[in-house]
Amino acid sequence: MVARRAFCQVLAGAMAAVLLGTAPGVSQAGPGRGAIRLIVRADDIGSCHAANLACIQSYREGIARSTEVMVPCPWFSEAAAMLRENPGYDVGVHLTLTSEWSGYKWGPLTQAPSLVDPNGHFLPMTSQRTDFPPNTGFLQSKWRIEEVEKELRAQIELAKKMIPQVSHLSSHMGTPTSSPELRALVQRLSKEYGLPIDTPGTRRFRWEADSKSTFQQREAALIRALEDLRPGTWILVEHPGLDTPEMQGMGHKGYWEVAKHRDAVTKAFTSPKVKKVIERRGIELVSYGQMWPGQQ
Repeated sequence: MVARRAFCQVLAGAMAAVLLGTAPGVSQAGPGRGAIRLIVRADDIGSCHAANLACIQSYREGIARSTEVMVPCPWFSEAAAMLRENPGYDVGVHLTLTSEWSGYKWGPLTQAPSLVDPNGHFLPMTSQRTDFPPNTGFLQSKWRIEEVEKELRAQIELAKKMIPQVSHLSSHMGTPTSSPELRALVQRLSKEYGLPIDTPGTRRFRWEADSKSTFQQREAALIRALEDLRPGTWILVEHPGLDTPEMQGMGHKGYWEVAKHRDAVTKAFTSPKVKKVIERRGIELVSYGQMWPGQQ
């Protein structure tokens, strides 16, 4: 009788794991007071082919559970198709008003002359940098709020049309929420479309690695940070990529190591060592869609 009862308990646990869709190395800890929840967010899917591949890999083979899509970028259509093939991957509309790379550009979906440079591209920076050419900061430009609203609406509506699992909004480079007027607009759109942008009760996950860190350094830093993580809901934001010729051509003054940096992020997000620490510590990997409105 005891053996039969033990067998039934094991069978019930296995069936529950199947029903929950438990992935290897992923904790499904409940929302108790001592629970540690981590949203791993992969930014900039849609920006280029390498970012698309890396963001999907970071979900299918790694720890990412939410990704932020850049709708105006040239590789959005491919990103949308990939995301439809991965319906469990939570998606945010990464509202975009800037085009930061020196040799690779994009512009608005709408007719928005106050939001672009003379070539029809978004400006590269949120605010004017002293080491950049003049007239390259969005906030110092003559942007018009009605054109911003029209553009952001177009981005949200196209994302919702193309990607069924869109659950939230986010702000690329912080530009769409970089002034009180802009933030009020985004909050209004958030409420209107039912796509939250704020995450009350969450904290930013930080790991001691910069854009020049090697994969080994980044992996070690991520493991140290995970080992130190305390109960609560945390958000880890990074930009997966691949060290390919395409991404090697991306960069701007002060940040030319884009491909190596973002390739190291992808490797860290898919690292067996990282996944083992998450499993051992019982860290629950969750998405924005699961956590709204940022519950603890």
